[in-house]
Amino acid sequence: MSAQITKAEVAQHKDEKSMYIIIDDGVYEIANFVDEHPGGAKILKRMAGKDATKQFWKYHSKGVMEKWGAKLKVGTLKEEAKL
Repeated sequence: MSAQITKAEVAQHKDEKSMYIIIDDGVYEIANFVDEHPGGAKILKRMAGKDATKQFWKYHSKGVMEKWGAKLKVGTLKEEAKL
């Protein structure tokens, strides 16, 4: 079972050593992937600590998620109360 991570916890992980992004309901650790990203590190650094779902699916196919998703996933987004 994967860890439940809140949006606030994801927002804290936006530096060079630990970068998290949210895609759909998954949380992904991308710090070790930054230099391998074909679009460049600048794009990933800009999205670190944020929900990147819309941008991810705009530029990537399902195949990218199948290839890298399991390797980079650290948990799922925890449901929070909506007020």
